[in-house]
Amino acid sequence: MTRRGTVFEETMLGRVRLVAEDRDRPLRLDLRARADRVLLPHRTTRARLTGRVRIAGRADDPEAVGELEISPLARRRIRYRITFTLEGRRLTLDGWKSVSPRHPLASMTVLPYTLYEDGERVGDGTLRFPLVTGLLPFLTSFRFPPAAVPAADRDTASRWDGKPGRTEVWYTTLTDQATGSGVWLHHEVVAPTDGSGAYAHGWVAVFPKDGPVEHARFGPFPWEAAPQGFAAEGIRALPGRLTGSAEPFSWALTEEPDGPPLHTFPGWSWRRPWLPASQMLPAARARYSGTVRYGTGELRLDGAPGASARIYGHGNARRWAWLHADLGGGDILEIIAAVSMRRGLDRLPPLVFLRLHRDGRTWPRRVERSAVGWAGVGRFRADIRLPEWRVEGRAGRRRIRVTVTQPPHRTLALGYTDPDGSAAVCRNSETADAVVSLERWWGRWRPEAAWRLSGTAHAEVGER
Repeated sequence: MTRRGTVFEETMLGRVRLVAEDRDRPLRLDLRARADRVLLPHRTTRARLTGRVRIAGRADDPEAVGELEISPLARRRIRYRITFTLEGRRLTLDGWKSVSPRHPLASMTVLPYTLYEDGERVGDGTLRFPLVTGLLPFLTSFRFPPAAVPAADRDTASRWDGKPGRTEVWYTTLTDQATGSGVWLHHEVVAPTDGSGAYAHGWVAVFPKDGPVEHARFGPFPWEAAPQGFAAEGIRALPGRLTGSAEPFSWALTEEPDGPPLHTFPGWSWRRPWLPASQMLPAARARYSGTVRYGTGELRLDGAPGASARIYGHGNARRWAWLHADLGGGDILEIIAAVSMRRGLDRLPPLVFLRLHRDGRTWPRRVERSAVGWAGVGRFRADIRLPEWRVEGRAGRRRIRVTVTQPPHRTLALGYTDPDGSAAVCRNSETADAVVSLERWWGRWRPEAAWRLSGTAHAEVGER
């Protein structure tokens, strides 16, 4: 049976008072919501928002994006988070309708909210759903198109077939929106080239917004072949569930996929492991709830955005950079730039594999375009160094520039061991910064979209 999603449109009207002003201004939201499941009142459903935000005399942004949490019974709220531009500034509108059984009409139509800029309050106000003029268009806008369902079970199952000289990874990165902390869970199986027994190991790390990075390793343990994921000595990375402990850490998280699978490398390279390695995301993004405890600290997560990814290959690259950026509104940017260890390929500059999932589509349409271009033209380029690295390139009528900054005090260095025994070092930050600029050719290059992430990008640079 085909799984159905939900699409609907909503308009809200109200007023806003900015901190720097002494008067209210009219505010209008015209939104389109898209969820990957059918809305049912007894469960929590998350949707991606796109639309237009207008503040009289100050802002008119037709490319606003955000997220909607619809939970009228389970959590008794409908929460909106919308990011838009006001005179060059990126603001976030955050508010929710508090659903009350005693006053269902008023509670479902009134939205008090606060405006934030880089975490600081810059305004507030109230929006209302106009029943007289808005109810009929709202009801007739509902559609239930087929939804992309991630094949989680298939994509999280172990790929290793017993051959020596292989490595396989399940890793998860996420951002706790309440505290700004990042979390990194890494689960790895290594099958040494010399034919000795495969072993499992990994680590967990927490990146507080303010304070030193904390981490702990686990393993090596004998590899226990799990039917759908990673399992070793009580540590699990299975579809929808991540649990384990590594003193002084313990974690118990649920994972809710939110989006289709995303292949950073060509899709055929995941099905047929002919390349030195391949990477993919079973879901372009996911939501995580539960707890992560470390020492005297504890993170209580409630729908924290992030993603889990998979790697299978012969070992680590000679040099590499990686980025996972949640751009909001369901948009995701995933980048891997790497120099291979294979003879001949190790003389090439970094090959870039870039996937921008935006408005339900992925660009470039063929990932090979970012790595080798077309007839040698248009290949993307990477400048890999720390604390700042860059990627830029063009495919078709679009071009992109990405700058990633990994502040040293928010970056953790950890060592890897390949199946042949050689070593590499990665420098990872789950609280990195990123600036992304997308342009489109219309007789000349014109801005199409821009994003600025402060402490919410997930990034890594590795080297020998």
